[in-house]
Amino acid sequence: MNSKKTLLILAGGLGSRYKGLKQIDGILENGSPILEYSVYDALEAGFSKIVIIVNKLIPQSYIERLNTIAKEAHFELHWVYQEINSFQDKNYNFSQREKPWGTGHAVLCAKDIVKEPFVMINADDFYGKETYQLAAEEIDLHISGSQFGMAGYPVGSTLSGNGQVARGICTLDDENYLIRIVEQTSIRQEGDSIVYTENGKDTEVEPNALVSMNFFIFHPDIFRHLKRYFNDFLQSGPEPAEEFYIPSAVQKMIDEKKIKVLVKASPSQWMGVTYANDKSSIKDFLTAEIKSNRYPEDLWN
Repeated sequence: MNSKKTLLILAGGLGSRYKGLKQIDGILENGSPILEYSVYDALEAGFSKIVIIVNKLIPQSYIERLNTIAKEAHFELHWVYQEINSFQDKNYNFSQREKPWGTGHAVLCAKDIVKEPFVMINADDFYGKETYQLAAEEIDLHISGSQFGMAGYPVGSTLSGNGQVARGICTLDDENYLIRIVEQTSIRQEGDSIVYTENGKDTEVEPNALVSMNFFIFHPDIFRHLKRYFNDFLQSGPEPAEEFYIPSAVQKMIDEKKIKVLVKASPSQWMGVTYANDKSSIKDFLTAEIKSNRYPEDLWN
């Protein structure tokens, strides 16, 4: 079975720790940011439609660059702006709001364009080509309105040498279905240990514990759940900077027994840029991948 497959890229965040638009920051001399490597890998795995959620800060020059690439490489490309007033209750007063509403709201913004099973990723994370191949197989075999998927990564391979990171620590049942996903925002290496701090107390994490890096495989049924949850979130009177996150929404669907989420360990190396100084690591990594003939020097020529 070869169903249509979409890659949904979340590129609407503001990247406060990176100090810039890391979503479109070119890594090597070819000028391609990480998200273009993700597009390349997804196309190679059989995806044919790319949807990118962006904010108004993304320059028109970059949009035109990718539009040209899409035309020449023959893939379907859509841009969706995540607006503060998208999917709002008409009576809701959001005058205090400055930040976007978070990843759950970003996915919801794609509701009218994505009608097929899709993979959701962060624009600034490199997930590896085998992960998209795994996702394509999952879509063909298992993804439905009641079963989603997720690629998890060992926490030890997702740390930054430049500061603490936020990761969703996963608890799985005996069949590798997700029971719980808990976001910890202070994960870091301390000596030989990996720890996070919660309520003033340090907790150690096994290096092989799987964490979510926001690589989810969804069925379009998710949109009706997200719409309801987002309305509930607004009704709860969130703080001006509070966000509606996709892992929290997924957790709620699991708790309500709406879905099961099968977690598979990614066969690829994860790389990302949380801080500006992380860029040199991914630069070295991609240079080595090109030397191993896993990518062409210039992705699109």
